[in-house]
Amino acid sequence: MAAITASMVAELRAKTDAPMMECKKALTESEGDMVKAEEILRVKLGSKAGKAASRVTAEGVVFSSIEGHTGALLEINCETDFVTKNDSFLALAKAAADLLVKHKPHDVEALGALSYSQDGFGPSLEDVRKGLIGKIGENMSFRRFKLFTGSHGLTSYLHGTRIGVMVEYEGQESAARDVAMHVAAMKPVALTSADVPPELIERERSVATAKAAESGKPAEIAQKMIDGAVQKYLKEVSLFDQTFVKNDKQTVEQMLKANNTQVKSFTMYVVGEGIEKKVDDFAAEVAAQVAAAKQNS
Repeated sequence: MAAITASMVAELRAKTDAPMMECKKALTESEGDMVKAEEILRVKLGSKAGKAASRVTAEGVVFSSIEGHTGALLEINCETDFVTKNDSFLALAKAAADLLVKHKPHDVEALGALSYSQDGFGPSLEDVRKGLIGKIGENMSFRRFKLFTGSHGLTSYLHGTRIGVMVEYEGQESAARDVAMHVAAMKPVALTSADVPPELIERERSVATAKAAESGKPAEIAQKMIDGAVQKYLKEVSLFDQTFVKNDKQTVEQMLKANNTQVKSFTMYVVGEGIEKKVDDFAAEVAAQVAAAKQNS
């Protein structure tokens, strides 16, 4: 039997995008014949993995995992909402979140290199991901994660599987979890007005300036309108200044003080946020198919 070298496995993997161990098994079965090994993989996985790897993944789930003072918030994406209910996909997401807490990798690539086996795929998390692409027939990817490794308490809130929030706090866990729920509902961008990113403030100031110019008001009044609009915006997007969703008589900051609790930081992930989704024009697609059929007839 021909010796199966690492370079042969790498070559087959580059051609098929199949998991490393599946490539090695196929080469072993084909006794080192690259063409036969490709055929074996196509029978087992189909040609799905390679084709799917280039498709947009704007759907997905957010998972969280907490162990002591270490926590992780993870977004893993797929192409359609249907796959977000697939047991294998959900098992992969949960395992990835747990591995983040256990091993604390520094980026997505390091996460994928961690040891993990599932559904006959492995030995790494990345190999399982690629194997499931072939099995399920949809692209999927680990998009982003946030690790918390300080000395503060951690709590999380998941709104279904599409919105996830993790909060770092000192004090009462129940109050911090209420804040996590509040963040999911109201989507603040920072803890305080001073923490709002300058680019967001400038964008709001630009909009306010354009509105003030359209009003035709004198310069002094126009400037007050601009400053007032910016201050209003800062209160609307700053967590501590927002009206608490469970009690409209309190701000979040007032609620926390009443419960002797401090929120140190928060992270919120919304599935697909910032990803440009492909919008299929069904009518145009049908028309194109009809035109192609006429050409071939």
